Amino acid sequence: MGVNHYFVEAEHELTPRNHQVRMEFAYAGYGPGKGGKVTLYADGKSDGAGNIPMTHAIVFSTDDGCDVGENSGAPVSPDYGPVGKGFNGTVRGVLLSIDEDPKNSEHLINPEDVVKAILGRH
Repeated sequence: MGVNHYFVEAEHELTPRNHQVRMEFAYAGYGPGKGGKVTLYADGKSDGAGNIPMTHAIVFSTDDGCDVGENSGAPVSPDYGPVGKGFNGTVRGVLLSIDEDPKNSEHLINPEDVVKAILGRH
């Protein structure tokens, strides 16, 4: 959202060849807006980790966070300008996987509340 920035960086720079990169987020849980632990992987090996103190507690856009290679909204980092700073390689695939833990579902938002927020109705 361009208000707070939290960074978790890889320990090693990627070489110029094909790589498989992955980010896992372990939600701290029990309510919207909580933080969690980020673990980065390069070619199947852990390559950095850190904690994020908070996440967004409400819905701002139905497609925010779905960009790949370039953020069409605000830059992902203040290190980048607002436009023209996209990834210049080739993304060969993206997989988004959400683990549904039945013991930790309090972070889920009621679909009716989402519609009310989008329509600006209470």
